[in-house]
Amino acid sequence: MSSVILLPAIWLIILIVGLPQLSETVYTPSLPDIANGLSTTESMVESTLSIYLAAFAIGTLFWGRLSDTYGRKPCVIIGLLCFVFGCVWCYYSTTIYLLLAGRFVQAFGGSTGSVLGQAICRDAFDGPELGKVFALLGSALAIFPAVGPIIGGFIAEQYGWQAIFLFLIAVASILICLIFVLLPETLKKQNQIIPSTKAIWYLLSKDWHVLGLGFIVAACNGIMFSYFAEGPFYLISLLQLRPTYYGLTFILVAAGTLAGGITSRYLHRFFNGTRIMQYGLYIICFSSFLFSCFVSTAFLGLALSNKVLIFVTILSQLMVSFGICMATTNALATALIEYKWCIGTASALFGFFYYCLISAFTFGMAWLHNGTLYPMPFYFFGLGLAMILVARSIVKTT
Repeated sequence: MSSVILLPAIWLIILIVGLPQLSETVYTPSLPDIANGLSTTESMVESTLSIYLAAFAIGTLFWGRLSDTYGRKPCVIIGLLCFVFGCVWCYYSTTIYLLLAGRFVQAFGGSTGSVLGQAICRDAFDGPELGKVFALLGSALAIFPAVGPIIGGFIAEQYGWQAIFLFLIAVASILICLIFVLLPETLKKQNQIIPSTKAIWYLLSKDWHVLGLGFIVAACNGIMFSYFAEGPFYLISLLQLRPTYYGLTFILVAAGTLAGGITSRYLHRFFNGTRIMQYGLYIICFSSFLFSCFVSTAFLGLALSNKVLIFVTILSQLMVSFGICMATTNALATALIEYKWCIGTASALFGFFYYCLISAFTFGMAWLHNGTLYPMPFYFFGLGLAMILVARSIVKTT
C-alpha cells in the first residue's frame, strides 16, 4: 500500500501565518477610544501592544517545541482555540489590566500561526518551491499588519472597539474549521538527534553577527509597531484625522513595504545582502531625520497646519517602511547561514530573541508618550542611528 504525501494549500498557510499579524494591528485605530472607555492613560493602552509582542515571543518557543512531539496540525488548532479564548477575554474586559491579560493570552495562542506556519512550509516543500512559498509568506506578512488598521478603523467607527474582538473571533473560528478539514499533518516522524536547545542558545549568545542582525530586525519592527501604537494618538487625537481615514493610510504603508521588497530583489543583481541592508538603514535614518525636522519647526515659530503634518507623517512612514523591508529581509536571510545543521531550533531561539527586543522597543515608545508630536519622530531617528552603528561595528560584511 503506497502512501501519498498531501501538500498543504498555500492559501491556507498564508491565512495561518497572517491571522496573528492581523491581530497585532487591527485594533490600533481604536486605542484612543479604549483609553477613554477603560478610564486609563494612553501609555497604558499602548502597552497592550508591547505585552502582545512579549507573549508572542514566549509562544514562539512553546509551540515550536510542542509541535515537534505532537504534530503541527493539533498544535495549530489548540493554539488558535487559545487565541479565540483570549479574544473573548478582551471583549469582556472592563479594566486595562484585564485587557492586558487578555492580549497576553491572545498573543500566546496566536503565535502558533507564525511559528508553525513556517514549520509546515519547511516540512512540506523543498528547494526552489520552498523559496516561492516563503516569498508569498513574506508578502502576506507585509499586507496583513497594514490591512488590520483599515478594517479596525471601519469597525471601531461603526460599532465600537469591542466589536473588533468579535471580528477576530469569527475569523479565527472559520480558520480553525478550515484547518480541521483541509490541513494535512506535515511532521515527518523519523529518528533523528534533536539538538540541545541550551547548547544552541549558548552558541547564538556568543555570536555577535547573529545578535547584531537580531537587533536590527528588532529595531526595524520596533519602529513599525511603535507607529502602530503611537500613530492613532498622533494622527487621530492630535492631528484630528478620522479613524477610517487613519486606517486607509496604511495602504500607503503597505505600498512602501512592497516597493522595498521589489527594490531589494532588484539590487541583489549588483550588491550583496549586507550592503542592501545598510542602504535600507540609511533610508530609515534619513526619513525619520526629515520627519523630526518638520515636527521641530514649531520651535522656530512656524506653525504648520494639521493637513501638512499629516502628509509629512504618512510620507515619512512610507519611506521608513520602504527601508525597513530592505533591511529586515536581508538581515533575516543572512542571520543563520552558519546554523543550517540546527535551523529549526536556531530559528525559534532567534525569533524569541528579536521578539523580546521588539516588545521592549514598543514599550519604549509607550514610556516616552507625552501627548505631543515630538517623541515619535525623534525615537525613530534614535533607533535608526543605533542600527547604523550596530551594522558598522558588529555585523560582519560579506
